[in-house]
Amino acid sequence: MDKKRIVNDIILVVALLALALAAWGVIRITHKSGDYAVVEIAGEETARYPLNEDIRIDIEAEGGHVNTFVISDGKAYVESADCPDKLCVKQHAVSRVGETIICLPHKLVIRIVGEGGVDTAL
Repeated sequence: MDKKRIVNDIILVVALLALALAAWGVIRITHKSGDYAVVEIAGEETARYPLNEDIRIDIEAEGGHVNTFVISDGKAYVESADCPDKLCVKQHAVSRVGETIICLPHKLVIRIVGEGGVDTAL
């Protein structure tokens, strides 16, 4: 009986892994590349930059805090920040609609949107 249970467990694990891989593939294929990086500070949009132009700018947040924002090769990322944890710097570069980079201490959100400013992949 134990042998049959182990075989069934293995079949279940393989099936779940296959399902997860298929779901990841569908999400990856249908996720649209973005057109703009929208910069928001404290919930207010302060700038919008096209992803097809390389830039490097310093974004000044509340209290004089600074994040260095970069767009290169169609991807946006935070190169440096003077926040204590630097989680925004550690986040991967974003380029697809709906992806975000967030710096909570500076109340900074960088959001990728499509052509019409819509941040859904539909």
